[in-house]
Amino acid sequence: MSQPKQLKKLTRERMDATGESYTTARKAILAGKPANPVNAARGGGPGAAPDSRPGDGAAEEQELPEYPAPDNVTQYDAGLWHRVLTQAGVTNPITGAAPSEALLAGIAGGIGFMVFTFEYESVTTATVVTRSHPEPYTASLLARLGVPVRETHTSSVKQAQANLDDGLDEGRAVVVRVTEGALPWIDSDELEESESVDVAVVGEDDGDYLVDDGSGALRVVAAAELAAARSRRKKDRHWQAWIPEPVAPRVKVLRRGVVEAIDQTTGRLLGTAPLQGIPAHFAKNFGVAGMRNWAERLRDTTTRRGWTALFADEERLRGGVGQLAGFLDSDRFCGAGGLRGLYADFLEEAAALPGLAGLAAAAAPYRELAPLWEELAEVVDPDVEAGERSALFARMADVVERIADAEESAARGLREALEAATAS
Repeated sequence: MSQPKQLKKLTRERMDATGESYTTARKAILAGKPANPVNAARGGGPGAAPDSRPGDGAAEEQELPEYPAPDNVTQYDAGLWHRVLTQAGVTNPITGAAPSEALLAGIAGGIGFMVFTFEYESVTTATVVTRSHPEPYTASLLARLGVPVRETHTSSVKQAQANLDDGLDEGRAVVVRVTEGALPWIDSDELEESESVDVAVVGEDDGDYLVDDGSGALRVVAAAELAAARSRRKKDRHWQAWIPEPVAPRVKVLRRGVVEAIDQTTGRLLGTAPLQGIPAHFAKNFGVAGMRNWAERLRDTTTRRGWTALFADEERLRGGVGQLAGFLDSDRFCGAGGLRGLYADFLEEAAALPGLAGLAAAAAPYRELAPLWEELAEVVDPDVEAGERSALFARMADVVERIADAEESAARGLREALEAATAS
């Protein structure tokens, strides 16, 4: 099929007239479809979007917020969805503002704890998680928030492209799931071991996509590169989600989501609720019990299960402690202050919901916990000499034991506040 001269110029002109995305406008020109102008403004990505409502027959323009830049984000996924919901015009029914990162993090499950070590042929890994786990974080967030979400999953690259363009054509950012190491700006030699991560596609640029990966600047990625990153894993293949309507969740739905989330959080920390999809013998690695078990293994200098024996090899020591430091410094599975300060913000915000005022008092212990988690992160030393490892692990155990005591007290206080609120 021959292409019109100055196709790019014609496409841009059609975009200005119709509000269509670059891809949609280009396809329409090639197919000879007539333009159907509407009032729309896109800028560099989804910003103001058309919204036709019944009335005098004319399309009315609905001004939506511009897509915000990442700024002082504490938890990656909650921060990403805060930006997506802000751009979609969704508001908190209590505050009238966009749902905050703290609120979204809290209803996703908030905080938790997990620690695991695995011995492989040449390395020993050390993983720590201080957010809600093992429940699906984003799925819980979206379900409990109570706003309409258009979610799709397909094995077809062509259909995935169409689904993505549908969301962008509505002026909305679209969250897609990718294999992180397959993204063109990620330098990784371990693609198969690379984690899945959600990113937001916020617009198009001459046929390429503009992607928010939390770095603070939008990335430009070709359609084929994005499709390849989306298709690496079968379970995540071409998943996407976007917000079709700028509506506020109903107060009672949001309240129910908050109560359910706190019930899950306290149950995980105190070990009173069964773990989903995790063998029972792994329970010792989760919650407050997991913290105490970790402290014991850090102090153990005589058995094979102790960290002194586990990391006796210099290379394993460097890799394991370095990985641990990386987790504590990350914003995906951990976060500043172990996410405890953010959780305190959530409890204070949730206290404004009907009947939940008692949650405000439960926030203070979590705000006091944040410096303890920061202290632990500062104690961890990836450059420790092998001969000094037992002393390092003992210092870490001191902090972890203090954290465990404070976590148990905070979780019990929060459980009592929740029971009092829901009993009335």
